[in-house]
Amino acid sequence: MAEKFTKGAARNIYYGGSLFCILLFLALTFHTTREAPQTSHEENLTEAVARGKLVWEENNCIGCHTLLGEGAYYAPELGNVYVRRGGDASFKQYFAAWMKIQPLPAPGRRKMPQFNLTDQQVDDLAEFLKWTSEINTQDWPPNVEG
Repeated sequence: MAEKFTKGAARNIYYGGSLFCILLFLALTFHTTREAPQTSHEENLTEAVARGKLVWEENNCIGCHTLLGEGAYYAPELGNVYVRRGGDASFKQYFAAWMKIQPLPAPGRRKMPQFNLTDQQVDDLAEFLKWTSEINTQDWPPNVEG
């Protein structure tokens, strides 16, 4: 017995499939918003962190570096540089020295420009990078060196 595929059947499949996809989308959106971990840590936001973010933006650091996976991939990820370079024990001294010796005279290496930042600006930028390292990134970046 040969049955025909009618316009009514096609319309019912179309509307039924569309309704199913819309309901599935809404259910997954609701599930994601309920299950996603809270990553906000605004209580640690200080004036130094805000000034450091301003230094970051004014000097277009994201034009070369990534921060938590966002930005250019020309230079290293800086979301975990605070932890990578010593944390509380030695990060600020390391970072201040690193900023002062740029650009490095290493041949064949990408060069970071000398921004001639003040000591206060370097310290504020270090505070901003410390703050970003405290964000729950759910194990991002995937490797230690960013």
